[in-house]
Amino acid sequence: MSDIGFKPTVGLQAQEYRLRHKRASFLVSRRLGKAPSIYILDRVPRSCASGLFPWAAALCFAHARKNMSQHIFQSSSELQNIPEAAPKASPSFSVCERLARYGSSALSGVEHLRLLVGRDSAADTLLRHFGSLKELHRASFRELRQFLTRREAEAVIAGLSMSSVVDMEEALSGPLDKAEAVYRANLEMRCFRQEVVRVVLLDVQNYWITSVDVCKGTLDESLVHPREIFRPVIVHAAAGFVLVHNHPSGDPMPSPADVRLTKRVVKGARILGVEFLDHVIVGRRIGKRPGYFSFQEAGLL
Repeated sequence: MSDIGFKPTVGLQAQEYRLRHKRASFLVSRRLGKAPSIYILDRVPRSCASGLFPWAAALCFAHARKNMSQHIFQSSSELQNIPEAAPKASPSFSVCERLARYGSSALSGVEHLRLLVGRDSAADTLLRHFGSLKELHRASFRELRQFLTRREAEAVIAGLSMSSVVDMEEALSGPLDKAEAVYRANLEMRCFRQEVVRVVLLDVQNYWITSVDVCKGTLDESLVHPREIFRPVIVHAAAGFVLVHNHPSGDPMPSPADVRLTKRVVKGARILGVEFLDHVIVGRRIGKRPGYFSFQEAGLL
């Protein structure tokens, strides 16, 4: 009697019919090359899996889950497109593997530094010496050469400056008629350990011509005469200019000396007939406070 024609209705005969029917379906699917993982459960009698041998059901279920995950994620590229699948740290993947699979957001700052240097021991030594990535960003080439080869030092300086370079190039592509744009165009001044006075020269449409550093001061104060500020303005025949200097402390609020210098420059610009657009002090962003101070925006120009 075939399985199709056999239709018991009660007791053990009904259970035997169900098992035979499922087992037959499994064999047919297997011959067609389409055996789904869920039929593995049918190879163990329901009474054994749930009664005498509960470990068999657990083993089959685990195997079914493994096969199911292989069907869901056909390639690593599909897994890479899922943000939740990118762990911040995984013992099973190296730093390079996580970078390739999940992108740079899956790496810590220290891991980025190790990739730049190429030697974990040297990267760890840098962090111990400078204390943080923020202070390392301020390090000079000469300071880095105490711990790194020339090529490694060049790579670290270029890598740590890349984000600022992108912002600077974007800002310089447009008019520098706003304090925010001037600040972004001079972001590298945040890392200077001395006060530097810079003259940013502009054309009639306030587009950037060039920038000239006219004075480097001590750690706390920069001493500059107005004639040193106006010399590049005259040489480059600029229509206008912005005065920019940094505060190494990170606090962009102006000192009394900054206010006095600004007033003298305002008077000189009127005599020469050039437009003095703003005096911007570059510091560091703290909370919601911007990382700069603008004399123009403060109504002090």
